[in-house]
Amino acid sequence: MTSAPPADEATEAGARPVDRLHTARELADDLATDAVEREQAGKPPLDEIARLRESGLLTLLVPAAHGGGGADWRTAYAVVRTVAAADGAVGHLLGSHYFLSYCVRFFAGPDRAARIERASAAGEWYWGGGIASQEPPLMLTPTANGFLLDGHQRYGSGVGVADRLVVRAAVPGTGEPLAVLVDTAHPGLVSGSGGDTFGQRLAAAGGVGFDSVPVAADDVLGSLSADDGALTPFAGLAAPTARLVSAHCCLGAGEGLLGEVREHGRAAQSAWQPFSPQPWPGSPPQDPYILTSYGELAVAARAASALADQAVTALTRGLARGADLDDEECAEIAVLASAAEAAAARAAQEISTHALDAVGVPAAFARHGLDRFWRDTRTHTLREPVAHRLREVGDYFLNGAHPPFSLPA
Repeated sequence: MTSAPPADEATEAGARPVDRLHTARELADDLATDAVEREQAGKPPLDEIARLRESGLLTLLVPAAHGGGGADWRTAYAVVRTVAAADGAVGHLLGSHYFLSYCVRFFAGPDRAARIERASAAGEWYWGGGIASQEPPLMLTPTANGFLLDGHQRYGSGVGVADRLVVRAAVPGTGEPLAVLVDTAHPGLVSGSGGDTFGQRLAAAGGVGFDSVPVAADDVLGSLSADDGALTPFAGLAAPTARLVSAHCCLGAGEGLLGEVREHGRAAQSAWQPFSPQPWPGSPPQDPYILTSYGELAVAARAASALADQAVTALTRGLARGADLDDEECAEIAVLASAAEAAAARAAQEISTHALDAVGVPAAFARHGLDRFWRDTRTHTLREPVAHRLREVGDYFLNGAHPPFSLPA
């Protein structure tokens, strides 16, 4: 059981969410200039992490008192969405970093969380890894000076470029899953890369192996057990927090593609010629098929965005409640986040498929790189099937059942 630290609000000293969003837009514009070339090259995202570090966005959620930006999750989600619109893989890298670095507040005590956050801000760490519920735990063997970590994790985000990893491990005997912080500089840690995937090529994701990697006792953050009473309701907010990261990655990718195809639609010939009249040169497009298609996609994006905003508002209030949060409030937030993730995933898949139809044959040209939005979105949504989220929403709606504590990939 962990106690909740004081909630960090955007009104804390030193926090300037408007400036942070301006920085995110500048970074997105920078990423957009060479997004196609970088994605097609598929190199490890060392340059991309350097850009994130130079922007100051890596420390966005760290309290100002600990050397960070002091922003809240509403600002962080907006930043992730802005970056994902320009580069879906970098948006995923940043969103995963925000969630994994925030886990110290969910699962560790306040003093330990403060110590780690100060070190993270001072070193401008990039955090990777993963603590998904479906991931088999690594083994954490006690020693005289702490623990040794062994095993193989099948999937982790940013494992090829991270300064620190947060992973799921268990102590032999009890089998209780724990969140563990690992320094990637230790010998015995071998990270893989997800470069062979058809999407999210720059997310530096993949498997990672651990061979007697030393872990200090203070770097064991806390329990990840789904058993009743093992976690406080505040710690239970880790799951909806992660799901809303996923939702905003999807929303950003969908909005980014819509923005690009809109420019094509204003300048190019109708994809359905000669079945509909072509407007006079220089006039706004009037093809009814094109207009209807864009209308449907805009509705899907706006509807998913509205649901995500509602879920973020609920989560922000829940985080502010801290130790006073109860199980029912946590369940309501979790269900709303699951609904938002499902809606965003569906919208992103619909947009990334049908927006290309509106462009027509030019959408297949490699030089435009429009296919990267579909590939990034589809790769991302494969990790968390929408059906699981819909079942949770339906069970809560019909039976009042609380969603199980389940952390996403």
